[in-house]
Amino acid sequence: MSHVHVPSTEPIQPARRARPGDWGALAVLMLPVLLTSVDNTVLSFALPQVTTDLRPTGTQLLWIVDLYPLMLAGFLIAAGSLGDRVGRRRLLVLGALGFGVASLVAAFSATPEMLLAARAMLGFFGAALMPSTLSLIRNIFEDAAQRRVAIATWAAMFSGGAALGPVLGGWLLQHYWWGSVFLINAPIIVAFVVLAFVLLPESRDPSPGPIDVPSILLSLTAMLPLTFAIKKAAESGVTDVVVLAVVVGVASVVAFLRRQRRLTHPMIDLSLFGNRVFTGAITANLLSLMGFAGFMFFAAQFLQLVMGLSPLASAVALLPGLVVTVLAGFVAVRLVRHVPVHLVVAGSFVLSATGYAIAAFGDPTTGSIMLAFAVLGVGIGLAETLTNDLMLAGVPPHKAGAASALSETAYEIGAVLGTAVLGSILTQTFRRELQVPSYAADSTGHTFETLGGALERAALFPNEIGDTLRASAIAAFDHGVQLTSAAAILVALSAAWMSFRMLRDAPRH
Repeated sequence: MSHVHVPSTEPIQPARRARPGDWGALAVLMLPVLLTSVDNTVLSFALPQVTTDLRPTGTQLLWIVDLYPLMLAGFLIAAGSLGDRVGRRRLLVLGALGFGVASLVAAFSATPEMLLAARAMLGFFGAALMPSTLSLIRNIFEDAAQRRVAIATWAAMFSGGAALGPVLGGWLLQHYWWGSVFLINAPIIVAFVVLAFVLLPESRDPSPGPIDVPSILLSLTAMLPLTFAIKKAAESGVTDVVVLAVVVGVASVVAFLRRQRRLTHPMIDLSLFGNRVFTGAITANLLSLMGFAGFMFFAAQFLQLVMGLSPLASAVALLPGLVVTVLAGFVAVRLVRHVPVHLVVAGSFVLSATGYAIAAFGDPTTGSIMLAFAVLGVGIGLAETLTNDLMLAGVPPHKAGAASALSETAYEIGAVLGTAVLGSILTQTFRRELQVPSYAADSTGHTFETLGGALERAALFPNEIGDTLRASAIAAFDHGVQLTSAAAILVALSAAWMSFRMLRDAPRH
């Protein structure tokens, strides 16, 4: 059995305590974290307007949500390795500038295809941001206790961005068109680029080895087809296209792993996965985000389209859950001084399962969604802080970029799976159970693939006819939420058992 040997990754001499400038650098690093976290959630609240304005199909709507985290996941490993080689601050600045351009394209998209392309660009440049933030934290904060506080701050900013994005976005959606939600990135990018050169130290691996282009290509041909296969299988079953995507993805994974074993300077140190704690932490990280993304996919639509709340009111309804997520991250730092890590992380998934149980079995009201998200948020806040700390503590500082990339890859894969698997359960259930009268059908066949499209169509018919169609759409959506929540409960409880078993060897803090 493998153990985490903290002494081998921490300096033998007492670690240097952080100086005031280090905390200033941490504050600057929170800006790119804010960028990516805002972009992860703000679009959820704009989905109803995107649906009615651009008229995407149900599949396009899923891809508009998924393509951003998918591209992030595909490029993160390459970006983490690149940051170790060319400099993490340099990569951060370049990524921020590209993210700004992509935000402008997204804001002024006129078709679903244009928005999809913009989301792909956002994911590509976002991949340059995230690994460098965590790896710089690993290099700036040598003291383990201070590093945990810094990581808790990093995790809190993710949750804070998730809270700030919908509130700002909700206000913008009440006053402007949906594309305005992407323009809030501009002032953050300007502030970051200026402050990065003043407060951030440059950091890189002193002996990085050459950039390995074949490994980068193999990481992409592994991630993209496999995620596509998961989405397609959940949506339409196992088809020839799904089988082909799986074959390409698995073949690329095998080729990638074999290449990493042969290289003197691999992109990923595969020996890390021989460590039960590292592997358990990365898996827990992935599963916690899967639950979060799945919940956000249906919560925004439920609050706006079923309960009739405005985008801003919907964001405010979820704000308590996002606040407790932030607070739970800092509580985790103190909690693990007294309680073993594996118990805390396992307990966090039990809380997540409880949150989904409230959504599945409680009355479908705004209050039940608020309560469910608050309980879910406590679980996610605890898990995210501790799993990221466990992963970073297990690697030396000069390899922090690659380890951070693995952490972020797990994060984004979890987000993709949350929407691809849980979101597809919801979409499939809605399509199957929606009763569409012949007189209400349209020629495109796409209107009734989403709740927004169905409700818009129902509004065209007077009185009882429209009311019947609306009631059928809401009932189908509610049942989809129940089945989605039931699946998420099983995932969370499985993750609790896995965390309890695999994180037992984690060192006491």
